[in-house]
Amino acid sequence: MSVPDHELTHRVGNFSVLLSPTPRSARLARLLARRHLRGWGLPSDPAELIVAELATNAATHGRVTGRDFRLALHVVADTLRIEVTDTRADRLPHLAPPPAPDAESGRGLLLVEALADRWGVARGPYPRKTVWAELTVRTGGPEACEIDRIVDGRMTNRAVGVPFEDVLRETRERRE
Repeated sequence: MSVPDHELTHRVGNFSVLLSPTPRSARLARLLARRHLRGWGLPSDPAELIVAELATNAATHGRVTGRDFRLALHVVADTLRIEVTDTRADRLPHLAPPPAPDAESGRGLLLVEALADRWGVARGPYPRKTVWAELTVRTGGPEACEIDRIVDGRMTNRAVGVPFEDVLRETRERRE
């Protein structure tokens, strides 16, 4: 059976929202991403973590009083593109060396680098910049549900911490 020319043969999904540049909105960005990814039948891990890092950076380093940042999620076939746009084109993100083990910040882009298949920055139109990351995704099956269950368990039990080095090691092992 052939597919008519006017029918899509692959998954397409889009979501976009403006959020105020605050820590609360960065958290909301993560929760909204989880909701939409699950609604599309996609696992929220590791996309949810990437959204959290990029939204936190926009709320912290891309903050301009009175100007919102935008979270956008695009799914085409097996690619998820996460975009966070803010109005500080003069402050471009860059990878820094890993911080000291006892440092409380400075790991966000290292996580994005480790978890995303590709990521980068697009300028414009002035004064905006968009930090984007792309992931190859699979439809939500039993394995995706199990990953979400484990992540949800870790999120509800804040006493369970996962060292940064373990996250990087596990991510590299999954890719190999």
